[in-house]
Amino acid sequence: MSQCVLVTGGAGYIGSHTVVELLNAGYEVVIIDNLVNSSLESIKRVEEITKKSIRCYNVDLLDKIGLKSVFSKHKFFCVIHLAALKAVGESCELPLLYYQNNVGGALNLLEVMTEFEVFRIVVSSSATVYGVPQELPLTESHPTGSCINPYGQTKYFIEVILTDIAKADSRWNAIILRYFNPVGAHKSGRIGENPNGTPNNLMPFIAQVAVGKQKGVKVYGNDYDTPDGTGVRDYIHIVDLASGHVSAVEKVKEDCGLKVSASLLYLPFSTYLLIFVYCNAVVCPFFCNNPFESLSGSVLCRSTILEQAVAIQYYK
Repeated sequence: MSQCVLVTGGAGYIGSHTVVELLNAGYEVVIIDNLVNSSLESIKRVEEITKKSIRCYNVDLLDKIGLKSVFSKHKFFCVIHLAALKAVGESCELPLLYYQNNVGGALNLLEVMTEFEVFRIVVSSSATVYGVPQELPLTESHPTGSCINPYGQTKYFIEVILTDIAKADSRWNAIILRYFNPVGAHKSGRIGENPNGTPNNLMPFIAQVAVGKQKGVKVYGNDYDTPDGTGVRDYIHIVDLASGHVSAVEKVKEDCGLKVSASLLYLPFSTYLLIFVYCNAVVCPFFCNNPFESLSGSVLCRSTILEQAVAIQYYK
């Protein structure tokens, strides 16, 4: 019998691609998703791609009773925790919502996991836990906690909570993956980044400008200390990231305790360069706004621990 993995936020962009890779690796998958920033259509398309059925529960992690009900129906081998609110700007405007949803939801999940004796977890974190980089490229050993926005704080708090429970109870095996910027789509073209409402991430926003859904790309700041003055970020192909989650699930089968890893190194791009890539095919108008105080100029990574501890096959 195949091992069953629970994926929170499994109907979303990262979740749907991760579910594809899990199913292809022979795992059974159950999804929990409140569908705030996703839809059931993505799950149907994952089933179409993999030719396998998926059980999905429309449950919010703040609904502890609903969460317990899901755990009572399945024997989970591991949990991949992806569900979270993730818009940096919105988190600055609605910090309480982010603390309640992201930290409160994670606490509920960990408490229910403990009750049902599920002690393996792979957790979605973020490069925002580093705050303003002291040096580049960032590695897992770079200091964390000096976050410059509430979203980053929520991810940092979850890391602290996981560290504490892993120290207190040796039954826990956890891997924390600090994401940078996933982009791209499955090679089938059937799933990709298509958020509900206005995109908060740059790549889908540029794509919507390219097809006429948005009027122009807002460039937040063009006087950073970078080659062209705009923010520079590392970008990782979504299938690389999804495959990384499968490798992380394999790793937590061991008594690994707690591992913290930066996401796979891909390619650094500035905001202007990403717009230029799209402009080679279509016209992408853009205009400059004032920079967010809650964002750094450059955030680049080197995934030292991840490459040593987890076997990764890069996307071709």
